[in-house]
Amino acid sequence: MSYQVLARKWRPKLFESLVGQDHVVRALTNALEQKRLHHAYLFTGTRGVGKTTIARILAKSLNCETGITAKPCGVCAACVGIDNDHFIDYIEINAASTRGIDDVRSLLEQATYAPTQGRFKVFMLDEVHQLTKEAFNALLKTLEEPPAHVKFILGTTDPQKVPVTVLSRCLQFNLRQMAGSSIIDHLKTVLTRENIPFDNVALQLIARGANGSMRDALSLLDQAIAYGGNKVDQQEVRAMLGAIDQSYLFELLHALIDADGAKLIAQAKAMEQRSLSFDTALSDLANLLQQTAIAQTVPDTIAEDLSERAMLLDLAARLSAEEIQLYYQIALLGRRDLGLAPDEFAGFTMTLLRMLAFAPGSTSQAPEASQKPVASTSSTVAPPAQESKSTSIPATTVPPTAIVETAVEESASLLAPAPHAQTFDGNWRALVEELKLGLARALAHNCELISFDEFNMHLSVANSQKHLLESTYQEKLRSAIQQYFGKKIQLHFVIGGGENTPAQQITQEKAALQSHAQTAIEEDDFVQALVKDFGAQIIPTSIKPLQ
Repeated sequence: MSYQVLARKWRPKLFESLVGQDHVVRALTNALEQKRLHHAYLFTGTRGVGKTTIARILAKSLNCETGITAKPCGVCAACVGIDNDHFIDYIEINAASTRGIDDVRSLLEQATYAPTQGRFKVFMLDEVHQLTKEAFNALLKTLEEPPAHVKFILGTTDPQKVPVTVLSRCLQFNLRQMAGSSIIDHLKTVLTRENIPFDNVALQLIARGANGSMRDALSLLDQAIAYGGNKVDQQEVRAMLGAIDQSYLFELLHALIDADGAKLIAQAKAMEQRSLSFDTALSDLANLLQQTAIAQTVPDTIAEDLSERAMLLDLAARLSAEEIQLYYQIALLGRRDLGLAPDEFAGFTMTLLRMLAFAPGSTSQAPEASQKPVASTSSTVAPPAQESKSTSIPATTVPPTAIVETAVEESASLLAPAPHAQTFDGNWRALVEELKLGLARALAHNCELISFDEFNMHLSVANSQKHLLESTYQEKLRSAIQQYFGKKIQLHFVIGGGENTPAQQITQEKAALQSHAQTAIEEDDFVQALVKDFGAQIIPTSIKPLQ
């Protein structure tokens, strides 16, 4: 007998055996039990999360010889035929290869005929977003007036490419990516029933590599079993996946804690000699920092059987929350920019050195500009009329994360040539959008222009935003404005007022768009029908206006 891959052998055959999609199972179960059957269903979600599996279970539920049920028997001709891919009234099509108008017309022609074996003809169109425009138009006509004996199930990994006219005629279910813990539990069940030895760390590595896809996890498990000689071992799985030994990552963080640059570079060179992927290393480092943040905030959620638990708790005790967040951000940015580096080793080491340079307490953290007093010869802060003249603005240190994110942008701004003189009509928001701002963008967005002349601008800042009046931010805003207009312009700040800033305008516009979108959804006939027929609830936070 030929070998059957685990992903097919352990494909769920009943709703109750599905993992991680309880919200979909509940809705479909209620609809089947109440006989509230829609003519078209759309399942969205990334690869390997169960779209086709749910389609097959639903097809069995509709055609089971025991009747329409949420618990198909699994032994009748319809159930067995669908499980074994030879039930004539269940047609499964991949729209990636069958996507043209002629293909869809042929399919719809089949839909006009009554079922041969079952109660319903069920058409499953996977990756439906790849249909051509003409094919969608042909499908839409049948979706509008479907035969009573036909059910359509559409699957897609990219619902944004499915026309709204099609979406509005389907019940849509978004399948979630699998949680790592759910994948691990399922892999343990499979391996136990297969009588294959394993260790927990190996399964954690596979779950991480699967990235939320159960099918990918089972495929990786198949590969690990073959690679490890019928066992699933941590070292073998690491070698198979090219995963970074976590000890290297802990050593890197310990070197950062000790501010030991030589040790950082030595560890990076050791990783290079082992031909390890630095892209994977930065990904794993970010993941380790995320786990450390969780260990610091809610240590009880760290699994007792996690091999790195003690080391995670130790890191959580030695690193501050600020350091963890900073290193995490730098790791993400370093990975993003790795392709721009001269080579991966250079990009990786510069990322580590950036962590070292911007670590809280580092002597290179704050530029000299941050030590200047708030008031300077080129920009003045005046207290509001209602406050004492002794009011002062405390200088603040520029956040290290902000320095990292805007370093490239700031450099480009300094090197840019001065443009020709510009005219100004008083539209402060439009001017702010034109300026090349980095750290000073937050200040500019929270200023209201009170008055201006050829060489002066008077700006007000709300009392709640006065922390933005740090001298570095003022200087950068002044410099950007002078560069834009090609002449010397003085900025004069007043604390108080600031009721019509760009930030407030944007907030109000977004609120208006959100309100309009929510009203449109609530008043939509199709949505109201869902609420009435299925007891659906509208989740306001899930509504996003079209920009």
